[in-house]
Amino acid sequence: MSDVTVKASYAFLEPLGMTGRGGTTERVLAVLREAIIGFELAPGEDIDKLAICERLGVSRFPVSEALARLQAEGLVEILPQRGTRVSRIRLAEVRQSMFIRRALEAQAVRSLARDHDDRLLPALERNLRYQQAAAEAGDRRGFHLLDLEFHLILLDALSFARVKAAVEAARANLDRVRRLLSSPRHIALTLVDHQAIVSALRAGDADAAARAMEAHLDTVITELVAFAAENPTLFEDL
Repeated sequence: MSDVTVKASYAFLEPLGMTGRGGTTERVLAVLREAIIGFELAPGEDIDKLAICERLGVSRFPVSEALARLQAEGLVEILPQRGTRVSRIRLAEVRQSMFIRRALEAQAVRSLARDHDDRLLPALERNLRYQQAAAEAGDRRGFHLLDLEFHLILLDALSFARVKAAVEAARANLDRVRRLLSSPRHIALTLVDHQAIVSALRAGDADAAARAMEAHLDTVITELVAFAAENPTLFEDL
């Protein structure tokens, strides 16, 4: 592959420039993670580190460090003497991550339905209004970010740092999945699910809140299995 072809293949990456928030490694990490989660770097695709360095305008060190961290997140594979490639999605790992989230987040909303700060419901209701606007505008990326924020509001309200860390670690393996399923239909269903969770919290119904969260997360697995059957090349264990 020529240099021109390689560089063109990374045209979606914006050069970092000399300014920006965070250190160089953190910025490279954020750019590459977003490219993988957004499927600009596709599952199974080889990664040319030198071409990425040239495109971003950085040395090899921050790119290597960023890729090592992405390997720890399960998003890339570093193969000795063979290079680096984007990991294919593993259904078994997704199921395990969702199992963790389902158990912890259902218990989180159960607890919050019984006892929560007065600021929780206004924050969630504001988030839902923004979700509705993003859905109506067809803003998939904006809706995805608001979806993440919705769950973060709940975890912050719970105030259990280790629970939040465990959920966020599990979620890292699910971000690509959420993007895969980000159709208008899925967005509409997600919004309805979130509204049901908030309604149960508003009513102080702990069991209903837990059931709504479980149903919400179960939908992701159901839709993913159907998607995987139609797109097996994106998955490792089919």
